[in-house]
Amino acid sequence: MGHEAKTTETTATNTAKTTTLVFSYGTLKRGFSNHVLMQDLIRSGDASFKGVYQTLEKYPLVCGPYRVPFLLNKPGSGQRVTGELYEVSPRGLSRLDELEGTSRGHYVRQPIRLLKEEGDLETEQSSSSSCVVEAYYAHKSYEEELWERNRRRSFGAYTEKEARGYVKRNDRPQHLSFLDHIRIFVSSPCD
Repeated sequence: MGHEAKTTETTATNTAKTTTLVFSYGTLKRGFSNHVLMQDLIRSGDASFKGVYQTLEKYPLVCGPYRVPFLLNKPGSGQRVTGELYEVSPRGLSRLDELEGTSRGHYVRQPIRLLKEEGDLETEQSSSSSCVVEAYYAHKSYEEELWERNRRRSFGAYTEKEARGYVKRNDRPQHLSFLDHIRIFVSSPCD
């Protein structure tokens, strides 16, 4: 679902929008370390906050090396995940893709169905109240190992508790790639 420059081109879904709705469930959320990128995008007019949303289906949300959060594309497992929805321009999307390492096999951006966070989501709501947006999922090359390494346990929101121990990218050992860090993490014994 890539979008090109700020024109009125239509996307693959035949909408006449030049923006993309992106679900943020981890460090890009308000109050977390990578939110500075969202703040920059908002200041430049390349992003806007749309609200707090929750996944319609259950998904595993787990932590990998350095307490980095990963959403696993395993609908039906895990919990409904709460996060923030942002509308981003093509330029903003490009910057998010770069942060998330989509061209390096770190994450993949794919559709996800969300519900607006309004009170009790345990009650069944009609599908008309849901929307399909984009989310960054763990890459398939390590997704299953990450799920096993987390003992098939997940959480419903990346909070201060889950983020405790998070190490910013520049503070991690630089002689290894992020994928090397993931491989080491998934092959190490559980805590």
